[in-house]
Amino acid sequence: MPIYEKYVGRSRDDFVTLEDLNKNFKLKWNDDFNFAYDVMDTLAAEKPNELALLWVGENGEEKRITYAELKTESDRTANYFRSLGIRKGDRVLLTLRRSYYFWYCMLALHKIGAIAVQATHMLMTKDYTYRCNLAKIKCAIITGVGICADEFDKGEGQYETVELKLLTGRVHRDGWRDFEAEREACSADWTRPTGDDATKATDIMLLSFSSGTTGYPKMITHDFTYPLGHICTGVFWHRVEEGGLHFTISDTGWLKSLWGKFYGQWFGESAVFVYDFDRFDGADILSKLEKYRVTTFCAPPTMYRMMLLNDVSKYDLSSLKHCCTAGEAMNPDIYDQWKEQTGLKIFEGFGQTETTLALATLYPWMQPRPGSMGLPAAGYQVSVLDPEGRECEPGVTGEVCVRADSPNSRPRGLFIGYHDAPEATAAQWHDGYYHTGDTAYRDELGLFWYVGRNDDIIKSSGYRIGPFEVESVLSEHPAVLECAVTGVPDPVRGFNVKATIILNDGYEPSDELTKELQTYVKKNTAPYKYPRVVEYVKELPKTISGKVRRVEIREHDAKK
Repeated sequence: MPIYEKYVGRSRDDFVTLEDLNKNFKLKWNDDFNFAYDVMDTLAAEKPNELALLWVGENGEEKRITYAELKTESDRTANYFRSLGIRKGDRVLLTLRRSYYFWYCMLALHKIGAIAVQATHMLMTKDYTYRCNLAKIKCAIITGVGICADEFDKGEGQYETVELKLLTGRVHRDGWRDFEAEREACSADWTRPTGDDATKATDIMLLSFSSGTTGYPKMITHDFTYPLGHICTGVFWHRVEEGGLHFTISDTGWLKSLWGKFYGQWFGESAVFVYDFDRFDGADILSKLEKYRVTTFCAPPTMYRMMLLNDVSKYDLSSLKHCCTAGEAMNPDIYDQWKEQTGLKIFEGFGQTETTLALATLYPWMQPRPGSMGLPAAGYQVSVLDPEGRECEPGVTGEVCVRADSPNSRPRGLFIGYHDAPEATAAQWHDGYYHTGDTAYRDELGLFWYVGRNDDIIKSSGYRIGPFEVESVLSEHPAVLECAVTGVPDPVRGFNVKATIILNDGYEPSDELTKELQTYVKKNTAPYKYPRVVEYVKELPKTISGKVRRVEIREHDAKK
């Protein structure tokens, strides 16, 4: 029996209709559920010598880690942390890029009951000080690659709670401990704690920072049941296979890495592929898919687009059986090109840092509709609500909301709340729903279609215009590499639609090109949505997670 069946009760292939799934998919777990012990250590006992993690460095170095080795090394790391005085409930910052030490550390923290706080290696000093102080970080574990330690040390004197600084990479630096050398000297003899030191399923396991698209990032709390929500992600959506190899492109600084490089994949007993590259290159990723015989794959739409700039037919992708995408709505053009080049469909999914997979093209009896977010994931009740909290009719745009009367009745994977921020929690979670802040509409078949963030909706001449639809059309034009659509104030229309565009190589800004792009939008979507204002730029403002900050474009325009 696959290990996930212990928590679902049935095989994924036993669910043959949506009605059956909604009625009979019910997660079950013990009050002391802990993924590190109950899933990973169980797999180490049942299949000790099978591959769990295949890590590849940018220089081609490979490390193949079995389930037994993951148990040994996470136990050793737990002993190391305990020797440093890290205890249940302590907060530990992990800035480890895509190092395999991330997996050792995460499992070790779960075993202790300490709280993991992920952070990207792209943070600057003010980001570190903000996160460390807000999260009350006790220990920071930082990669020795790049400028991370430099940036962290510039904040010296501003950290209110940091007691320990650990550095990987065998780098010697004043004030930092050698994580690798000290860890290796520790015993791998570890016993699951009991009594007050034991973890409960309701204990906080993760503190995660939001992307900060509209303001300073908020701290999002997830408890030890969070991994159960990712059974849907890995087993049902990614459709990982026992003994397969799954590749999700994500830096471990983001919760997306837990979507695609951790819980759901191991619930499905698939090995995880990790490529520690510095800069994304489409041809390089294609070569890794070919060389390592990856079986399931997930990447944002933009990365599919960049891979499609190459001749995909040159690569042997015959091992690849299932592809997914998330992070932004997908343009149908990407879907069509990928299917033409590989014969594979791309299955979309939607979720947030606050959730696990909430909407997706999830089941084998569903066919992808390019651009659609799909249907609610098992365990999630999702609605489109108007500002008065009423269900919208098909075709009417409203806010995507998740039914959850209270933290106790929420679907597994939905957050507990914003840490130490009851007002922020109440603003998003009220009247029996968690309000995502994302807008969409449902069609006559019940499929959800993304429109945009609440703050990104453009109201022009009485029309409500979502930026994605315009961006999607513009992205199909060969001149456009990337774009962002926002509203700029207009005395007559209220707002005009504006497109901020990065051009592909071989194209130069001109009045003629602007008119061509405007005409192209008029011909390919409702004419009232065309951008009356077009600006060409070299780069778009983005969060450190890579999401375009339309709010920054709007703020910049307001100052003109």
